Amino acid sequence: MIIVHVHVQVKPECVAAFHAATLVNAQASVHEPGIARFDVVQQTDDPTRFVLVEGYRTPAAPAAHKETSHYLAWRDTVAPMMATPRTSVKYTAVHPAPDQW
Repeated sequence: MIIVHVHVQVKPECVAAFHAATLVNAQASVHEPGIARFDVVQQTDDPTRFVLVEGYRTPAAPAAHKETSHYLAWRDTVAPMMATPRTSVKYTAVHPAPDQW
């Protein structure tokens, strides 16, 4: 499993719009066969900061996700909302997923 944390800081006036657009993307993303989970979390002490926690089943799944219409729509919609460019960190699971225990 590949886990990607996407760190996003949005402009304060864009928090609600970013939240809405990102939930649409997340809800569509979890239906992709290569995605095990897609969580959207918001920082409690700074609501302009979000982390997207994406769990992919295969090494090819992240690239496939970036070709979907919902991802492309999200990317184009939220780009002007960003206060800083988004960043990502990739991780590899060191133990099986809980449903495999």
